[in-house]
Amino acid sequence: MSGKKVILGIIGTSLRVIVMAIIIIYVYRLSMTAYEFGFRVFAEPAVAHGEGRDVEVTVPMGKNTLEVGELLETKGLIKDARLFYVQEKLSAHQGKMKPGAYTLNTSMTAAEMIEVMAKDSEEESGSKEDEK
Repeated sequence: MSGKKVILGIIGTSLRVIVMAIIIIYVYRLSMTAYEFGFRVFAEPAVAHGEGRDVEVTVPMGKNTLEVGELLETKGLIKDARLFYVQEKLSAHQGKMKPGAYTLNTSMTAAEMIEVMAKDSEEESGSKEDEK
């Protein structure tokens, strides 16, 4: 074998190893990010510990869940609007949040905020069932 073929073989093998290492690192980081997001869906703590502070929030008519999450994020009540969106979709209160004025606290979790914003909806459906 000539020296040129040996060098090309070494370079080719080195490039394959480098490409595989890059792919492995990318898959690892993607996996860790997905795991962290999935974990946070069910275990995201409140923004503040202790008593927190009350924040007045008005949810206008026609806002979707992601837009409500963005509103709560700008008010400092949650850390991630996308995470709030997923939490609402996986909650027992999916699609039940109503527009209105709410007093939420920074010590509340996203699940507690969703429950507060869906409460009127559940009370109405409960009273309609009672009327039947």
